[in-house]
Amino acid sequence: MAKPIMAKATAVWLVDNTTLSFKQIADFCGLHELEVQGIADGDVAAGVKGFDPIANNQLTADEIKSAEENPAQKLKLKFNPAASGEEKRRGPRYTPLSKRQDRPNSILWLVKFHPELADSQIAKLVGTTKPTIQSIRERTHWNIANMQPIDPVALGLCKQTELDAAVQKAAAKRAADGAAMTDDERRKLLSTEQSLGMSAEPKMPTAISGLEAFSLSRDIDDEDKEAPVPDADSFFNLPDKDDDEGDDD
Repeated sequence: MAKPIMAKATAVWLVDNTTLSFKQIADFCGLHELEVQGIADGDVAAGVKGFDPIANNQLTADEIKSAEENPAQKLKLKFNPAASGEEKRRGPRYTPLSKRQDRPNSILWLVKFHPELADSQIAKLVGTTKPTIQSIRERTHWNIANMQPIDPVALGLCKQTELDAAVQKAAAKRAADGAAMTDDERRKLLSTEQSLGMSAEPKMPTAISGLEAFSLSRDIDDEDKEAPVPDADSFFNLPDKDDDEGDDD
């Protein structure tokens, strides 16, 4: 069911100006019943000014009166033709001002660790433009020397589930195109749950596969084991002195 705009402020107004039950207000505003009770007790939404749903064309007085008389009745949001199709509007993700300076760092992280993502996917994840992404890919960005790759999830620019979904979609598209992937790229395309479930045993790179039995040390045969080890004195086995004198005679 569609929810009213400024839901919490609307709940404040309904608590202060009607006798509707907490459940009716919670269902209409999309809040928890205990949250509405907290508004009535003054523990929640302190200082929030009430938002009149009647004056703002969200409810009618007759609808509220009927719901007050019947606690089982649910409030229905008044149809507003001006809001028709509003939920289908698409645009760049809004980024708070405090985090916009970190957005290039998150783009650099995505470009570095997930090069399989398309520019449109990155733009949707962090709320940026394709020229900015292209300049970071080509390292022509004006501040590229001072940029550091930072995970956009850690910065709060996107959710981990959104990043995993984009990576899986890129993996499926790449597999459909028949492009070959390296082992490192294939591991990058795993979701967080799959990567955490993998064993920590290191894998041998494919470049040196087949050399598992190779050893720099020479195997010692049985004949080598039985061969006598030469004595150090044998290297200095000089002729006797008597033999030298006999030769001189």
